[in-house]
Amino acid sequence: MGLELYARVEEYLNFQDEVKELHSTFLGLIFEKGLDDIIDIGCGQGTFMMHLLANGVNAYGIDLSVEQIKVCQAYNLNADAISLDKVNEKFNCATAIFDVINYIPKNELKQFFKDASSVLNDNGYFIFDINSLFGFEEVAQGSLNIKDEDRFIAIDAIFENEELKTDITLFSKTKNNLYEKEADTITQYYHDIQFLKNIIIDSGFKLEEIINFNLHTDEEADKLIFICKK
Repeated sequence: MGLELYARVEEYLNFQDEVKELHSTFLGLIFEKGLDDIIDIGCGQGTFMMHLLANGVNAYGIDLSVEQIKVCQAYNLNADAISLDKVNEKFNCATAIFDVINYIPKNELKQFFKDASSVLNDNGYFIFDINSLFGFEEVAQGSLNIKDEDRFIAIDAIFENEELKTDITLFSKTKNNLYEKEADTITQYYHDIQFLKNIIIDSGFKLEEIINFNLHTDEEADKLIFICKK
């Protein structure tokens, strides 16, 4: 699914400010509800876990990218490269931040939410964000080229038939001053709000709130934050 290649180019995409803003919002929700003992699903390189730990909140992370988890473990974070259904512990809160839910195909969502419920204690929370339709159509599409002395990155994203396909191409300079090419594709899926509501309820959650969130533009909400309670 392109996760490993994306992990290698992510630091060059200049999303630091957006990630910081979204993390700050999730932290505020966790503090507001007095939650601790968090599992961060799709934890990436562990930045959100570091914020949690810095504020005295116990955190565990999982991600399907082995490369991302290697970074977490280099920082001595408690994280594993496993899928959600392999987690045996129970937590008071689960988070899935920055498009994690959009990487899950529609036909796998119901099982994913059941797995999320199974790792939560009674009255536990599942807090996650998704891209809105506006976010997919007006923000996520487009092309980006990044070049420095050692690499060239080309990213092309097209949204069609409720899927955002992002082609990633990386040219890396070798010791012989030649370039090695790697390419892969990431797919994200648009999930209709009512479709998600039905799955949330069927999975044993109560949907407490949906927050409209302007992450990339003030024109219209490009993200939605869901707060669900088991």
